[in-house]
Amino acid sequence: MKKNMGSTDRIIRFIFAAIVGFLYWQGSIGGILAYVLLAVAAIFIITSFISFCPLYTIFGFKTCKIKE
Repeated sequence: MKKNMGSTDRIIRFIFAAIVGFLYWQGSIGGILAYVLLAVAAIFIITSFISFCPLYTIFGFKTCKIKE
């Protein structure tokens, strides 16, 4: 897997996941919406740690500055 995510993209995903986790912990979100957002947040955390997003590959996006 080649990296296709830049630092800014990774930080934004991590912040989104932290906000969703905090909102769930505070009880501000609940029900099915909470589970969907927590699943998306988990995916964002995983992809930000490995710097690879499979959807970016499918659509041809690349936010990383590494040259091939």
